[in-house]
Amino acid sequence: MPKDILSISGRSGLFKIVSHARNMIIVESLIDKKRIPTYTRDRIISLSDISIFTYSGDIPLYDVLQKISEYEQGNKSSHSPKSDTLSLHKYFEQILPDYDKERVHTTDIKKLLQWYNILIDAGITNFKNEDKEDKEDKQD
Repeated sequence: MPKDILSISGRSGLFKIVSHARNMIIVESLIDKKRIPTYTRDRIISLSDISIFTYSGDIPLYDVLQKISEYEQGNKSSHSPKSDTLSLHKYFEQILPDYDKERVHTTDIKKLLQWYNILIDAGITNFKNEDKEDKEDKQD
């Protein structure tokens, strides 16, 4: 999964880093391709730094996105992020049966499905960990 895909607090959607400047980053929306500046005061997080709580430990977001992609056979989610709470949790349990039901909230599942659909629409379908792949390539 590309490390340059970001979530910015207070802004909907996902963004890709276009350029760096002294005190800001220029990002491009994956939805409408508009470019905007973000500053050091903005809460910015890379999707590669996010994980989902499970009973056996945290699972990186890229692994969960890969599981959704496998479940959906590379297509957009068959389940709407706007569905009711019970059906969202049932759907997510099919994807990740071990997820921590007390710590993963309905809003987290909704956000995850929205992000997954945005990534698929943007043509980003490789959700594998790039660091892991880089290490494997160096060992060969």
